[in-house]
Amino acid sequence: MHDTPRTGGLLALIPGTGGLLAVAALGIALLLLLIIKVRLQPFVALLVVSIAVGLGSGLSVTELFGTVQKSDAVSLVESGMGGILGHVAIIIGLGTMLGAVLEVSGGAEALSSRLLGLFGERRAPLAMGLTGLLFGIPVFFDVGIFVLAPIVYAAARRSGKSILLYAMPLLAGLSMTHAFLPPHPGPVAAAGLLDVDLGWVIAMGTVVGVPAVLAAWAYAAWIGRRIFVGVPQDMAEAVEDSRRAVAEEQRAAGTTPTEAPVPVGTVLAVIGTPLVLILAATFSSVALAPSTARSVVEFAGHPFVALTVALLLAYYLLGVGRGWSRRSLEAVSTASLKPVGNILLVVGAGGVFGAVLQGSGVAQALSDVFGDVGLPVIVLAYLLSLVLRVAQGSATVAIVATAGIVAPLVESGGHSQAHLALVIMAISAGSIFASHVNDGGFWIVAKYFGISERDTLKSWTVLESVLSVTGFAVAALVSLAV
Repeated sequence: MHDTPRTGGLLALIPGTGGLLAVAALGIALLLLLIIKVRLQPFVALLVVSIAVGLGSGLSVTELFGTVQKSDAVSLVESGMGGILGHVAIIIGLGTMLGAVLEVSGGAEALSSRLLGLFGERRAPLAMGLTGLLFGIPVFFDVGIFVLAPIVYAAARRSGKSILLYAMPLLAGLSMTHAFLPPHPGPVAAAGLLDVDLGWVIAMGTVVGVPAVLAAWAYAAWIGRRIFVGVPQDMAEAVEDSRRAVAEEQRAAGTTPTEAPVPVGTVLAVIGTPLVLILAATFSSVALAPSTARSVVEFAGHPFVALTVALLLAYYLLGVGRGWSRRSLEAVSTASLKPVGNILLVVGAGGVFGAVLQGSGVAQALSDVFGDVGLPVIVLAYLLSLVLRVAQGSATVAIVATAGIVAPLVESGGHSQAHLALVIMAISAGSIFASHVNDGGFWIVAKYFGISERDTLKSWTVLESVLSVTGFAVAALVSLAV
């Protein structure tokens, strides 16, 4: 919007770049205050801070919101919200419905049961970790816990060992996919803000995430043998009650699903289809000359198309083909979208924040100062995301705020798509560091698995930190070669 930093606004007495940096610092401080102390909903907090930063840096009301009369000019709020949601909303919506069909059809249970059978009782923790890793690709973190918790309860009850030995590997797998891989909101939002192809995000997410989750599994095995936590009977009973309620809803909707277990190959095909299509499209530009074949591959591999194909495949293979009615498919899909509204609003408000930072010149001022510090962009991205995460708890807020600040640092750097994807991995890694009492995920883990706050800090909080630090270390090392 503006090529040169502004010097007006509420802090006009502070000259040039200094005033804009003061606006940025006060804006971030205000964001943390509103979320942590005032307990304002993050969507509202991001909007308030975006407006405050815009006015403080000298933007006019018209530039922020446009005019009352309709015109061709698009305001910063509109462009920021619409720009990011146009990319993110469809992907998150399709991914959410895909995960719901996999969940309700019993695909998770089938996958975990097969892995437990293959690995045996002795290696059950590794089987739980792989279950979390595979099932976590299309399913949100908290949904994955709800679906897979009964399997953890059963494994811990059967062995008589600490539930941490089985829960922590599972949580590491779920957290890794949630942090580093599309279609989860964090990496998808960052890809939209930094204009990075999702194929590269998937590729680098795998490169970074696999070593990170292996390190987390090693810590999970260590802590699981040192802290004993029994199976929480109340949560186990509550999950079973919820399962029965879902079954009753299906029967009321006229669903008569088959009792046969879901074939594991079917589950893997549904999960793997969008990943394969997107990756094929990404690398076809390198491996194939311009041709009809390449155009077909790129069309099929567009994230919107790939996820739609996977969802339709799930509808048929896991739904209609197993006796579900069309009404049941509609009910499951619609119900799955209810929790998505908050995520989309927070991501959209993060896009507004980024647009205001860009349009006001604050982002450029930050870019100039960070450039003078001498640290690589990937290090700055990780540290900023880490600080925001620890301070206010929300990984999504940490990602969208950091991506908005980092965007101008990479715009003129001539970075490759692979390098930008690694910057996103650094941001994502910082956003999961040290989950503690201000993070909803901390309490979900503690309550679902019956872990005391102190033991949750020793197990889950450290596990997330291991995942974060290892992921960043791998991303930083790989960035030296791309």
